[in-house]
Amino acid sequence: MRAHQIMTRRIITVHPDTTIVDAANSMLRQHVSGLPVVDAEGKLVGIISEGDFIRRAEIGTQRRRARWLKFLLGAGRDASDFVREQGRKVGEIMTPDPCTVSEDTLLEDIVTTMEKNSVKRLPVMRGDQIVGIITRSNLLQAVAGLAREVPDPTADDDHIRDRIITSIEKNDWCPFGLSVIVHGGIVHLSGIITDERARQAAVVAAENVAGVKEVDDHLCWVDTMSGLCLISPEDKQLAATG
Repeated sequence: MRAHQIMTRRIITVHPDTTIVDAANSMLRQHVSGLPVVDAEGKLVGIISEGDFIRRAEIGTQRRRARWLKFLLGAGRDASDFVREQGRKVGEIMTPDPCTVSEDTLLEDIVTTMEKNSVKRLPVMRGDQIVGIITRSNLLQAVAGLAREVPDPTADDDHIRDRIITSIEKNDWCPFGLSVIVHGGIVHLSGIITDERARQAAVVAAENVAGVKEVDDHLCWVDTMSGLCLISPEDKQLAATG
């Protein structure tokens, strides 16, 4: 399989001048752990993730190095830490020039890139424009949806997937982090919903696409107040019988 067959296409981005408070709130609202950073022309310039919020002055977790270690590391390192811990804008704490992959990158190469660079997400590029993002969650969904080794999906499966994504993403109830995998006309839907009615709507939207033989529901329901997460009834039944 290749990047374009499992990537999340509904991308939420921020700009370098976005405040870190707005970025953090956006990540919480959208239930994502990282956001691509783009400039005014839409060109990818960085990525911000949960890890960038770990060492922050607001919560008292900034680094506290011994004086001798500061001396060895130099004033430049100390200055960089200060910016990351107290900077107010995304551009000041983001990771610049992130690793990326193309739409045709094989999953094996994606995993190798993630491991080699110790990253959890990779923007998917078409030229200099970002068209999707792949996270470890997308890979997990691919494994769950295709529990045995299978060949690359056919062109028909790719077309079915594109039509399903188009049908679902135009609606306000579209699941967060929507992932659609199609093999042999069998559809695997993954993502996060905050209203159970969205589950049925997503399944119906997929069933209405020509060529779909079956829809497997892996959508997780999340309570926005408590953060409680429940797997789909279908996955719950599979877990009970497995």
